[in-house]
Amino acid sequence: MRSPGVGVFETMRVRRGAIPLLSRHLARLGRSLSALGLPAADRDLDTFVVPFTEMDEAVLRLEVREGRAAVTVGGVPGGGSPVVITAVARHVPYSHKTTERDCFEEAAAEADGAEADDALLLTAEGWVAEGTEWSLFWWEAERLRTPGLELGILPGVGRARIGELVRVEEGRWRRETLEGRSLFLASAVRGVVPLARLDGAPVPLDPRTAEIARAFWPD
Repeated sequence: MRSPGVGVFETMRVRRGAIPLLSRHLARLGRSLSALGLPAADRDLDTFVVPFTEMDEAVLRLEVREGRAAVTVGGVPGGGSPVVITAVARHVPYSHKTTERDCFEEAAAEADGAEADDALLLTAEGWVAEGTEWSLFWWEAERLRTPGLELGILPGVGRARIGELVRVEEGRWRRETLEGRSLFLASAVRGVVPLARLDGAPVPLDPRTAEIARAFWPD
């Protein structure tokens, strides 16, 4: 049962005076409001964010709560490769981007306590799930892998963009599968970013990740 006043939101990148993935964000937000039986905003959502396209670089958070929409503006996060830990907090199914994010907040707090940049969550059964604000991908020989949506992870806009650029294999994998693999995160805010370390171990680079990163943002 959802808490009263739950909101649905999208976090999107303004890049070079445009919002490259805007239509995908708005489509997902609309689907989530409908699927959750929440009231839509009282006017078209693009009217809330289009005025901010005059900015060069920014991050917009568009939230709809009880039929009212609001936009907040923030800076673009740093582009360095993150140091990531595997969180003790377990992933709770999160098929829609709502404000009910307790498991992600707990994982982020763990990362802060460990002096890491971010955290990777596992499901209650121990399957690799997702990061606090990003999807995880890794190379397995010639294949690119990512956890399957059936695990209850968010169908991320960044994740979908990767699927447009390269064939991706979805499935269920344990944490130990990631050992020695070249890992990268994908999000509609940061784009494609290789991980620097996972649980203290260096993450090897793969040149194919850089190719995907260059192609990630639509013209």
